[in-house]
Amino acid sequence: MRMTGKWMVLLGAAALAASTACASRGDVRTAAAAAAARIETLAAAVEEAQERTTENEERIDDVDRQVQQVTQMGRQLMETATGAAQAVNARLDRIEQAANRLIYEVTLNEAHGDFVINSADLPEEVRARIDELVARIKVEHRNVYLEIEGHTDSMGSEPHNLRLGLERAEAVKMYLYDMHKVPLHKMNVLSFGETWPAAPNDTAEGRAQNRRVVIRVLG
Repeated sequence: MRMTGKWMVLLGAAALAASTACASRGDVRTAAAAAAARIETLAAAVEEAQERTTENEERIDDVDRQVQQVTQMGRQLMETATGAAQAVNARLDRIEQAANRLIYEVTLNEAHGDFVINSADLPEEVRARIDELVARIKVEHRNVYLEIEGHTDSMGSEPHNLRLGLERAEAVKMYLYDMHKVPLHKMNVLSFGETWPAAPNDTAEGRAQNRRVVIRVLG
């Protein structure tokens, strides 16, 4: 009987130990599963945060590029505006200087023999008026500079009229050189085409006034 009781006690202890061991392994598995789930959740959160960070960096880079483009455009516009302003100021300075040196001017238009439409030929009356101008300059013994402006009416395209105005001014210049030996370096030609009309272009009389050459005598 004693041996039986001893073995019963031993068997009971073994069963209790086995039960405790089984319970411990189950707790470990549960804890491990919970930890794995938490790690997976944390990994997903980290990955999402990284994706957001990448998206934010891309947005920041895109904003930076846009800012750089706008800055470059603004710089280019500023340079263009500055260049245009400088050109306008330079022209205004030349006009002001010319005005300060202007002695008088002579307009050759329909009052002195009309320029034929679409032609740079000098009518006889225009040549006679140029001869009078040269005679006056010689009498006054002036050392002058001549600025010769060509103008047209509004018939034809703007490029054509600019070219025609230049041809009329050149015709006057070459007449002064060929007939009166005025030095070429003492003359300058400009063309304004139809841009500076002396009269409205909606009548034949107005267009005739606009077909003209203006000789500005500068001291």
